[in-house]
Amino acid sequence: MAKNKLIAPFLKWVGGKRQLIPEIKRLLPDNLVRSVYYEPFVGGGALLFELQPKRAVINDYNRELINVYQVVRDNPEELIADLQRHENTAEYFYSLRSLDREPVFGTLTDIERASRIIYLNKTCYNGLYRVNSEGQFNSPFGKYKNPNIVNEPIIRAVSKYLNKADIEIRNEDYEQVLNDLPANAFVYFDPPYHPVSESSNFTGYVQGGWSEEDQIRLRNVCDALNARGIRFLLSNSAAGFIREIYAAYNIHIVRASRAINSVPTGRGQVDEFLIRNYE
Repeated sequence: MAKNKLIAPFLKWVGGKRQLIPEIKRLLPDNLVRSVYYEPFVGGGALLFELQPKRAVINDYNRELINVYQVVRDNPEELIADLQRHENTAEYFYSLRSLDREPVFGTLTDIERASRIIYLNKTCYNGLYRVNSEGQFNSPFGKYKNPNIVNEPIIRAVSKYLNKADIEIRNEDYEQVLNDLPANAFVYFDPPYHPVSESSNFTGYVQGGWSEEDQIRLRNVCDALNARGIRFLLSNSAAGFIREIYAAYNIHIVRASRAINSVPTGRGQVDEFLIRNYE
């Protein structure tokens, strides 16, 4: 069945997988169409929207992100109408950005919160969703002349897909999502990457960041899936630590362009791992 090309990410997300889709698709297992697709760290959803599975469970720990998915599914026209009222000025940007530091934030509707996130994502510097240790959005204004704030065709197409297919949207710890997997599940993990150097440590899209202990916990979850015969594919940085803890699995190296690094010389083409427990 032909894919709908309008079903595509509506947010730019750190570590987004759009550029790696061809490499990832080459490593996907056979008979994936018969599987229930699980993505516990859905982020911008690039692989989900490329594959457009008929049955899927998607999850992210970021509550604001999951609210956007739910509003796109349930209230696309109201979301589009709210997006149309935004202004592309620095003054307006910073006033909207600051709302999560004020009591009024708790009074925003789900539609207004989703609209705010999309607007900030489209107009902030480098399209970078980033929060500080308090969970507050802190990316600066991007000064773009004509950002595509209201992408009506994509919002409507994604909404139609999320309603037509059997897609469960969840907002909890990733391990809970994997508690009751069916035997025909396939899991794609795209967790916060382990830093390959001190300057490249970016885990700011979820309050708190990720440590080595978090990475080992995820590896243990993968071990448990493997013991149950459930297939998984995992993306991560090509760090020695990641190679070490996943040594029991098939590790494939891909080249990716990454623009996010506090040191400009650290940007550009970098190695990443695609790790799987099947041939």
